[in-house]
Amino acid sequence: MKKRWSTLLAGAAVLSLGLVGCGGGSLSGSTESEGSTSAAAEDGSLTKITVGILPIAPSVAVQQGIDAGTFEKHGLDVELSTSNAGAAMLPAVSTGELAIAVGNPLSVMTAADKGLDMKILTGYSASKADGEDVNGVVVRKDSGIGGWEDLAGKTTSVNALRTQGDLTIMESAEMAGGNPKDLKFSEMPFPDMEAQLDRGNVDAVWLPEPFLSRALGDKDNELLGYPNQEAIPGLPTMVTFTSGQFAEENPEVISKWKSAMAEVLPASDSDPDAARAMLPDFINMDAKVAEGLLMETWEAETPIEELAKLGDLAAKFEFLEKAPDMNNLIAK
Repeated sequence: MKKRWSTLLAGAAVLSLGLVGCGGGSLSGSTESEGSTSAAAEDGSLTKITVGILPIAPSVAVQQGIDAGTFEKHGLDVELSTSNAGAAMLPAVSTGELAIAVGNPLSVMTAADKGLDMKILTGYSASKADGEDVNGVVVRKDSGIGGWEDLAGKTTSVNALRTQGDLTIMESAEMAGGNPKDLKFSEMPFPDMEAQLDRGNVDAVWLPEPFLSRALGDKDNELLGYPNQEAIPGLPTMVTFTSGQFAEENPEVISKWKSAMAEVLPASDSDPDAARAMLPDFINMDAKVAEGLLMETWEAETPIEELAKLGDLAAKFEFLEKAPDMNNLIAK
């Protein structure tokens, strides 16, 4: 199996957690294009599919599955297409350039809300339900910000607006008795946030690992809290998804993918040290940083309850026109 690194759209932060996409071509069982599949041959040959991922730490689980031969075991020849911008992948899935992709469930819901026929296939990764989490909000110790409600009138930086960062922070503020409408957000790449917080250009920053640990290493910074745990404990951070057309035309491929992921993700989750060891080559991460990186939880079972809560929350704060119909959004 091969790994193909290609940029579908440049210009977004490498560690962006958002996902929306572009592309071309037809995805059917009988017509081949760059991201299409060809029906499995009767002699048992593998069905080739192109799978879109982001160059972030949790994506390494798919590469582990490739290296371990798990996808081959289930009849799939998986080729990875890596995009520096999550904004490239959803349309790429919709139009057929990618067969399947791994990305943010809120962005999948947003695409469906705008009329794209998307289907969530499996779960993939989730933040921690308790204890240390994979992202958090950091403030200066002398900021006077002691709780989520204190963010009113303050500016919090997130990597992208109207995604899981600002959504969970707004809910956290409301749960603490604040008015989420009083919160202000600015869009900023993760690598720039700590310096801008230090200079006083922003009041709070929403950071994932490894940026979170680095910022908390500064004695003048402190953790305000983990908004995912406040809003939706165990919040799904990524899912695998495809287009409705592809799912309808390629049920055998979808079945093989689900079966493979049911092996791939538990294997990665049970041995996070092995996943960390791959990160220096996989996403060019410093080996020392990778060694201590807090990994997300990998889980293939579709987290229907948490996804429904996410959809309801997004509709509540008008990120979506209405909460998604989970029966329609999740592939059977």
